[in-house]
Amino acid sequence: MTGTSLSNTKRLLLGLTGGVAAYKAAELARILIRDGIEVQGVMTESACRFIGTATLQALTGKPVFMDLWDASVPDSMAHIDLSRNMDAILIAPASADFIAKLANGMADDLLSTLCLARDCPLLIAPAMNRQMWENPATRRNLFTLGRDGVTILGPVSGLQACGETGMGRMLEAHELAETVSAFFQPKLLQGKRMLITAGPTYEAIDAVRGITNLSSGKMGYAVARAALEAGAEVILISGPVCLDAPAGAKRVNVVSAQEMLAAVKNEISSADMFVSVAAVADYRAIKPNKQKIKKTGGSIMLEFIPNPDILEYVASLPKPPFCVGFAAETENLEKNADAKRRKKKLPLLVANLAQDVIGFDESTLTLFDNEGKHPLLKASKIEQARRLIKHIASLCEKQEI
Repeated sequence: MTGTSLSNTKRLLLGLTGGVAAYKAAELARILIRDGIEVQGVMTESACRFIGTATLQALTGKPVFMDLWDASVPDSMAHIDLSRNMDAILIAPASADFIAKLANGMADDLLSTLCLARDCPLLIAPAMNRQMWENPATRRNLFTLGRDGVTILGPVSGLQACGETGMGRMLEAHELAETVSAFFQPKLLQGKRMLITAGPTYEAIDAVRGITNLSSGKMGYAVARAALEAGAEVILISGPVCLDAPAGAKRVNVVSAQEMLAAVKNEISSADMFVSVAAVADYRAIKPNKQKIKKTGGSIMLEFIPNPDILEYVASLPKPPFCVGFAAETENLEKNADAKRRKKKLPLLVANLAQDVIGFDESTLTLFDNEGKHPLLKASKIEQARRLIKHIASLCEKQEI
């Protein structure tokens, strides 16, 4: 990527143009900075009619530039200096007028001029009335920008400030922030296909009751997001969770362990990697009652049989993909995790203490492979997932997968 800074901190120039959606840019800046991205704001004169420069300056801790002839910039060349140390430029919101400027190479203010003079990638998040979005002129301009290598983020359909409903609503701040973070991640798994299981399974006892576990699915979904960021094609087989699948993942919903196994069998033949994050129930009722079991006041007996071991099935295939297992233990973490890895002949196993991670947004992980153990200090689950993906990519490169 051209224009990459020498440090690990990514630098983003956030440009705002005129539109009601400019208020979302303030929240976007806050999230990006929280995620460790350095943000420099540039606003058009029209943008200032919707949000003040003081707001963006307070959030970024940097002066907000507007003037093409700003005397505070060396040689009054803000359009050159501001873009040279940036890893990317994001225009959010990008109005129909500004999109037309970009498509036709116009440069009559600071933001349009530095976009034309840039040597880093350009991303835009369109925001406009549905009729403006559907106008043939706008469609031509967007086609031109796409052909020129500009990344177009959104828009989506929804209720607009004018009261109409349709395409043209800018993506939400958290969606744009996730996209920017993904854009900055190294594409370590480009061209690879990863199959991931996530969440709990639910095993019915009767028509209204069943056994399950406390898995939230957060770690599995974080691994899916990190794999997508790394350029992989992702198939996410998920038990029942209250999470949205990462954009770009193919999600397959299942309930029971047997359904999950069937879904895995359906997808595994074309997978380069299999990451078994799901907390699959070890047992299921032999004969679930089709009706609700009535309370009698006395005790009842339930008989269970083992569920299939999905990870063991995949790892035992004649030509298995690169298999990664997860072990959530409550005690003797290292001993139990290492035994599980060796028993199932896995190249990599990820272990943690269940009581420290289930339901939490942060976790401490330990990776076990043929070279030993690799502790990952406590961090957010998405950061741990990115570290895991990096380790998987390294092992796969050694094995030429």
